[in-house]
Amino acid sequence: MPNTLELVLLLLAAAVVIVAIFRSLNLPPVIGYLLVGAVVGPHALGLVPASEGARHLAEFGVVFLMFSIGLEFSLPRLIAMKRIVFGLGSVQVLGCIGLVMLVGRTFGLGWGGSLALGGALAMSSTAILSKLLADRMELDSRHGRETIGVLLFQDIAVVPLLILIPALSRPAQEMASTLGLAGLKAAGLLTLVLVFGQRLMRIWVTVVARRRSGELFMLNVLLITLGLAWLSEEVGLSLALGAFLAGMLISETEFRYQVEEDIKPFRDVLLGLFFVTVGMFLDFRLIVANLPAVLGMVAGLLLVKCAIVVAASRAFGSSAGTALRTGLWLCAGGEFGFVLVSYVDGLALLPPELLQVTVATLVLSMLLAPFVVQASDRIVMRFVASEWLLRSMELTRVAAQSMNTSRHIIVCGYGRSGQYMARFLEQEGIGYVALDLDPERVSEAGAAGDTVVYGDASRHETLMAAGIMRASALVISFSDVDAALRVLHRALSLRPDLPIVARAGDEKDMARLEQGGAAEVVPEAFEGSIMLASHALALIGVPLNRVVRRIRDVRNQRYALMRGFFHGASDADEPDSGQMRLHTVTLPAGAYAVGKTIGMLAFDEFEVAVSAVRRRNIRGVSPGHETQMMEGDVVVLLGVPENLERAEARLLKG
Repeated sequence: MPNTLELVLLLLAAAVVIVAIFRSLNLPPVIGYLLVGAVVGPHALGLVPASEGARHLAEFGVVFLMFSIGLEFSLPRLIAMKRIVFGLGSVQVLGCIGLVMLVGRTFGLGWGGSLALGGALAMSSTAILSKLLADRMELDSRHGRETIGVLLFQDIAVVPLLILIPALSRPAQEMASTLGLAGLKAAGLLTLVLVFGQRLMRIWVTVVARRRSGELFMLNVLLITLGLAWLSEEVGLSLALGAFLAGMLISETEFRYQVEEDIKPFRDVLLGLFFVTVGMFLDFRLIVANLPAVLGMVAGLLLVKCAIVVAASRAFGSSAGTALRTGLWLCAGGEFGFVLVSYVDGLALLPPELLQVTVATLVLSMLLAPFVVQASDRIVMRFVASEWLLRSMELTRVAAQSMNTSRHIIVCGYGRSGQYMARFLEQEGIGYVALDLDPERVSEAGAAGDTVVYGDASRHETLMAAGIMRASALVISFSDVDAALRVLHRALSLRPDLPIVARAGDEKDMARLEQGGAAEVVPEAFEGSIMLASHALALIGVPLNRVVRRIRDVRNQRYALMRGFFHGASDADEPDSGQMRLHTVTLPAGAYAVGKTIGMLAFDEFEVAVSAVRRRNIRGVSPGHETQMMEGDVVVLLGVPENLERAEARLLKG
């Protein structure tokens, strides 16, 4: 049997390899941790014994997870979403638990085991689903809001379940008194902490923060988290409940975000260890022997949870398409299911075979979750006839806004940056069509007269309805790089010659967006820094004309298209012909420039620069004197109008 250091090294090596593989496959790392535990555990290779010490250490992973949930617990947020959280969320959780209890009692399972099993299966994965919603830009969609609301209620519901489950292991005659006592203790602790704790917590954390020591601040966070967890356990409740209360207290202070970043390494490492210990009691022989039951429970979980959510969502007034999408997003299991299963295992509320089947079901359903989400649109289109009509109406609204416009600009995203951009275009007399996925923002801005419509800019049909074939440019105003790359790919597949300006949160994202085909990328950090510098220079007495000239020079060096974009002079109707313009030229077969390099074409004599070269298979070729022109290339030229005509003639005729 390996010693302690060897065990730690073994677990670390296995976790690094497996989690790296799962990350590269875009699969949840929690599944990797579970597989590590299953492989090295006593039921497989037997390299790590299932000791109580390891399980007790792993329980701190749950402590820090519940602390993070407490940090996210916001009363204003709950009040704003109360209809979804406490309405739809409670129906989903209680409906799943009630149905599982009914089935469990039918097959002779005890009340305690049935309730615990129902609670474990009712949970969905907050980590997986919130990331998928963000990646797909669907956080503000109707089904995205319903999904987040239900997930929030599930996170809250874990707290009473962690109080209930230990009480369920008591004999029937003691259960009522145990539950009542636990409820009184929880109420007393909540009252004590929430009434007196918030003021004391704010004072104490402020005192510690004023010492300006990161080490002291981190130690204080650990003391608060583990101290309240210990206090909760001392009064007969769970460690996790105390950690949740600690997170709630700190969430009301201005140090919430700093604490969240400080606690994240402890949470992630210990939570990974927790999932490893959960995986250690997976017995593959029992799972294989009960494979039909595992597959049956997976299918039942996906179908029944989806049906419950669909029915509840429809009852709360959602359309059939939104209800089905929400059901498909929430139908799989989640990480809190494993938390509850670990408590059930320690209390012997379920038979070992059923426990193995349940864990295997949660693992398989979480693996299937991303694929179910990816197929959700096709499933909704296939089974909801009204969705076609709604999609058609959405596209009709987009087309109606763009029908009478040409050489307009399509603005993707109508947040603050998109709205400032739209006002600037209005002042220049340039038409635009803005696309956004926040229905409230679209409704309010549309009522104010802005040309904004609800639509997904990464969809082929939405861009066509927005008039991309008639547009003069497209602007991506949000900073989500992955979403921007999807829009770039879709837009350039329709219009390879369309100039696209993209926003980047930082300069590290510029290369990806340029390779994706953006004619220009505007990094926020760079723009913020030069504006800070300009104000500072002006305030210390540097002449304003020198400041403006300096900023212009810096921007001209940083942006190939600076003069054509920042001065709004790229519009074809601009009266001043001396302003720099952008012009695209597509090289047909037989064009003079095909096979020649940019240096050979000698554009310098025309005072014209090649700012970008875009190809169908290679987006955003960085132009240099050695860059060779190919048939089908789209060459973006920068210069004054008369010189651009001469440069175009050189490209096509020589």
